[in-house]
Amino acid sequence: MSFERHIAACNNLAPGTPLVPFRIGTAVVGRVLPRLAAALRGSPGVVASADGLAAEAEGLEAASEALGRAAKALEGQGLCRLRGEPFDVRAAPGAPVLALLDRGALPAFGIISEGVHVNGLVRRAEGLHVWVGWRSRDKEVAPGKLDNLIAGGIAAGMDAMATLLKEAEEEASVPEALARQARPVSEVSYVMEVPQGLRRDLLHLYDLDLPEGFVPWPNDDEVERFELWPAARVLERVRDTEDVKFNVNLVLIDLFLREGLIDPASEEGRRLRSGLRQPLG
Repeated sequence: MSFERHIAACNNLAPGTPLVPFRIGTAVVGRVLPRLAAALRGSPGVVASADGLAAEAEGLEAASEALGRAAKALEGQGLCRLRGEPFDVRAAPGAPVLALLDRGALPAFGIISEGVHVNGLVRRAEGLHVWVGWRSRDKEVAPGKLDNLIAGGIAAGMDAMATLLKEAEEEASVPEALARQARPVSEVSYVMEVPQGLRRDLLHLYDLDLPEGFVPWPNDDEVERFELWPAARVLERVRDTEDVKFNVNLVLIDLFLREGLIDPASEEGRRLRSGLRQPLG
């Protein structure tokens, strides 16, 4: 089995797929699949032209209202499911916020989403160990799959560390003082076609070294339980099975490269490193 299959699965957009630009003013904030573009052309809040689609208004409040009306229309057609969680809309990571849009509608517009993933690590004399979580079996996405210790999307008005602290307490009962010791180590990005549209995701990765006696505990319904595994066992599960949530495979491959469990200087290691950071434009 190949680690590269996981990168390919997260970057499954067929070469040459014609993506329709979606603008707020002159800024391109989305890349819309043709099947979603057809629905958006008839949606309230959206104007169509020969060179793409656009929100019918500019300015944070007006653009947000326009996108919200279009998202409601798409939900009415069964093309997305709104989640009541607004996310910032930007032309690129770090760019100004141009609107807010419900998280559940981001793929329909092909708008970039940012998230945080944290590797919970225990360093023992016999080698590195990794905390893994088993996702709840009633989750809409990747039910029953293996996940990181902490993960979550960056909601509107929040940054990576604020999200990390929030999710640490909610998902794993990690106290703030301990969670603040997490170190930013890398980023992973991918462009993935899904039934809801196009995921253009940027994940900010952190490592958190945990004390031997600390045991994470689920504090919401996201995860059923946590288990501490030798890193070699985690690697085997990523390499040999489909038991790990699709994007968590990429987070763990990044960890394996940084920790030398996969030789980063090898031909395979160089290909993996290159594949983990895909252009989002």
